[in-house]
Amino acid sequence: MAVLRTLLATLRSLLFVIVFYIGSIPYVVGGFVLAYIWTPGLRAFSQGWGRFHYYCVRWILGIKVEVDGHFRHGPVLYAIKHESMFETIEVLRLHDRPVTIAKRQLADIPLWNKVAGTYGMIFVDRDGGAKALRLMMKAGKAYVADGRPLVIFPEGTRVPHGQRAPLQSGFAGLYRAFGLTVVPVAVDSGKLLAPNGFLRRPGVIRYKVGEPIPAGLPREEIEARVSAAINALNTLPETDD
Repeated sequence: MAVLRTLLATLRSLLFVIVFYIGSIPYVVGGFVLAYIWTPGLRAFSQGWGRFHYYCVRWILGIKVEVDGHFRHGPVLYAIKHESMFETIEVLRLHDRPVTIAKRQLADIPLWNKVAGTYGMIFVDRDGGAKALRLMMKAGKAYVADGRPLVIFPEGTRVPHGQRAPLQSGFAGLYRAFGLTVVPVAVDSGKLLAPNGFLRRPGVIRYKVGEPIPAGLPREEIEARVSAAINALNTLPETDD
């Protein structure tokens, strides 16, 4: 049975890659055009891409999504567990005009950097010094004033399910600088989707939205509370018999 399940999952994964990546081409091209001519249209277009991804995950891979809790609207700082590419695209579907805080290296991707920057993405240059920090803070405060939520993956990279990583040192600085309520979110996508692998298995991906954490807490407390909350679903993955 385990061999048959693996074979079916492999075929589904191959079909997903074909349909999703080819089907994403019009979104990338259309997004690039809208980035120059109509920013509101780009936001709606991006949300459509998030829904397209969800439909591919649901109907090709056989993966259901369940949410325990409620996402908040308005300017909050979402701290989300990062186990696979899944949740990085899902933010477009689940949140209202989210602004993702990401590493500066992503800004070097041709075409995509223009689309992401226009839609609303803050690129963090960890080696850029005080000037880079000021620019990042200016951009972040403008988005907050516009009522948009900020999204950060505080562990800084994809972490295999069942494991946890220390929070990046910059998280506490951003929390202090923006002065926003933090909403921690656990997700267990790594049970079905390997961080750097091809195989995707059917099942249920769960989100657990934690209790909001107020602004102004000491660094040790905010890091401990966020780390515990985003790892609330971090149980060891099941194995085939």
